[in-house]
Formats: sequence, C-alpha cells, structure tokens
Amino acid sequence: MTENLKVEVVGLNRVKGKHLVAQIRLSNTGTEKHLSWAGEMADRTRPLGEIKWASGIGVLDAQARTWLLPYKPAGSPCLCSDRERDGLGQFINPGQSINVYAVLPAPSGNPATAIVVTPLAPPMLNVPISDEAPAGDFPDPDAEPVTLVNRRLILPAEALDKSEETADDGKDLQVNLSSDVLFAVGKADLTASANSIMARTARLIDASASTTVTVAGHADSSGNDAINEPLSLRRAQAVERALSALLTRSEISFQTQGYGSRRPLYSNDSDEGKRRNRRVTVTFAKPAPATREPVATTPPSVTGLTGTSKAEGQPIAMEIAGLRRLPGGLGLLTYEITNQGSAEARFAELHHAQDWEAYKYQAASNVRVTDVAAGRQYLPGRLEVPTDDGVDSYCACTDVSGIRINTEKFAPSQTREFFNLIALPETPGTLKVKIGPFRELDVPVQ
Repeated sequence: MTENLKVEVVGLNRVKGKHLVAQIRLSNTGTEKHLSWAGEMADRTRPLGEIKWASGIGVLDAQARTWLLPYKPAGSPCLCSDRERDGLGQFINPGQSINVYAVLPAPSGNPATAIVVTPLAPPMLNVPISDEAPAGDFPDPDAEPVTLVNRRLILPAEALDKSEETADDGKDLQVNLSSDVLFAVGKADLTASANSIMARTARLIDASASTTVTVAGHADSSGNDAINEPLSLRRAQAVERALSALLTRSEISFQTQGYGSRRPLYSNDSDEGKRRNRRVTVTFAKPAPATREPVATTPPSVTGLTGTSKAEGQPIAMEIAGLRRLPGGLGLLTYEITNQGSAEARFAELHHAQDWEAYKYQAASNVRVTDVAAGRQYLPGRLEVPTDDGVDSYCACTDVSGIRINTEKFAPSQTREFFNLIALPETPGTLKVKIGPFRELDVPVQ
C-alpha cells in the first residue's frame, strides 16, 4: 500500500516447537528520500502511539481462525523491532534496506508453511517454516512473562432472502434468524415461512458434534424492556420447540434465554440495523466441512476480470488478481485499483459499505461474494479485539484510514493492491464478486 516500500520474508523459524521468529526485509525501491517504515509496520489494532514498533508482523492461523501477533512483554508493546532501541531510525533511503523481526506463537498443527501478514500488503501465502535455529540474537518468550496477542477472525455470511445470517469463528457457528421472517409483529408463533429456515438450521445442528445448543431471543431498541424481554424469550422457546421436533440426533440439550434489546449486534440508528437486531440466535459447534471432490491442480485463469468507474472526473480501473481458497474454509480476494487519468483523484467507494456494518476504522469493506446457487452472500471477515467496554471490530481487509489516511488518494497512473478475507463455500467453481461501484464479475475460485 506504500509505493516503493518492498516487504520480503527472509526468515521464518519455529523455535521450541511453539514459537516463531519472523524476519522481514524492508527496502526503498524508489527515489523518495526519508521513506517512513515504522508506522507502516505497526499493528493497526493497537493505540496509534505505538507506531514505532514492528508490531504488525503476524501469521494467519487459518485452521484455528486466528490472526497471531507478536507476544507482549510487561514493559513494551511487543517482542519485535523498535526503531529507537534497535537503532533502525524512522526512514529508509533510496536503494537501502533494513531488517525487522517479531517473535510470536507458531500456528497450530505444526505446518510446513505459514500465511504471513503485515499491514503493508495482502497476506503472503505458503511461506516455508524452518525448524532450524534462526541466525541472530532474538528475545526468548519463555525467559519472561509475556501475553498472547491474537485476534479472532469471524467470517459472516447471509441468505440472499435476508432470512438469516451466520457468523463462523472456526469453532462455533452462530445463526441469526430474522424475527421479521419467523414471526408476525408482536407475536411468538412461527409463521409458515419459518418452516424451511427451521429445517435448514436443524440440518446444521445434526451435522455438528454439539450436545448443547443455545437459543437466544433479541429485539431492537423500539418499545420497552417490559415488552421486549418476555417476547424475546417466548420467541426463543418457539424456535427451540421447532428445532427439537426436527432433529434426528438424540442427547441434545437446549439453553434458552430472552435478552430483549440488551445485546444488539448492530447500531439501532438505522432501519437495517434494527431489522438485523430483531433476531433469534442459535449457536452450536461448527459442523465439519463436507469433503470436496478433487479439482484440477492448474488454477483457472482470472485474466480479463476488470471494471471501470470514475472519481473526481478521472477514470478509475479495477482488476481482480485472484480469489484463492485457503485452509479452514477461508478465501483470499485480491484486486488492484488504478487511476488511469491525468490528475490526482480521491476514490472513496471502497469503504462505502452498508450502514449497519461498523468497524474501528474505514476499510475496503464494500465487497460482496455471492454463491447464487446456494442463495448466500459472503461478507468481509472481521477481526475482533477485546476492549474494556466489549469488543472492537476491524475489517479483515485493507485499511483506508488510520495510518493509511491517504490511501484513497491516487496519483495519475498509480496502482494499489487491496485484499479481503472471506468465507468460501466448499463447492468449487465460480462465484460472483462485486467490488464497490464496479460491475459484478464471475470469478473462478483458485
């Protein structure tokens, strides 16, 4: 995202079978003097005052659905390079390079390769992990108390008919059933339209290993708690009864609760946010993925997947670089945006997502991947960061604010590459991809 700042993994070593030492080379490949690097490598989910650290070096543990970041010792933000302590300075001059490092947990399952993430560019896939000791002197995370720093990756999806939405964290599946579809206004009796929704949810529970299923009723902020709480409980109980009658597995117990409007998923400031908050949430262990048929080893071509738009009178081009399947049901979408005009233009359409989506910073979240045959739409993943007040959500995609506040400005002929992490259906083939204002495209899954 920063022109002429090249990032390369030059070392990825597993230590004691449980830690990783990641070494990154940063190079100034252009002619700009005093190219800043420290803020570019800082973890965007931490306070901006910590930008002098290389705290954004991480690994995506796709199977565990976790974004792993450097350990945090008691006296500093991370076990990683510090531009002042390590004498690296703030800038890199033309033709020069520096090496930075981070010490973090190794991904689960003892894999031979890793997905390396930095704030600078899309994730780097299939980076080999060496079990040899790294060359150099790096801090030992076992020598002092350290705190694990990771971000849970949630993959949302929704039915095209708006009857339900799901959130998958790799361990549990949370199914939010729309109360507007399940019930008449102010009622707790299931409508005829609820039958197919109940049947699909029951099939998912049958396919999981859960012995306990939680069912929670929720309302929006309209009305008052004296009405909302008992109504939300009765609706949850109605869903429990319907699911119990449809399940084929025995020994499944239910935990049912009504929360009224106390646990909104989205802001109640919009009609869409309110609609989504009127829900019955069913949570259970994620079903095992279906076995996919082997597919050809030669990736399908993604050439010619382009679109055009305009920004401030300048022609803006988009080209999809790939839609790649990663482990753990993940997908990686990468695409390029180019200003083909003769003047600078601010292209601000990538973060103009629906109003009910809220992230800590603006990001390239205006992306949808659709499986028309399955009637489902896949939204950008989100990284959850615990806070004193609850949880902050960050898009698992390219930032366009914070440190990257000028990312939406494109000089003439300038190209930037963007990415999104999303869920992908197990069925191989072609999916429809809609990016910002550009035309929808049929994109093969690689």
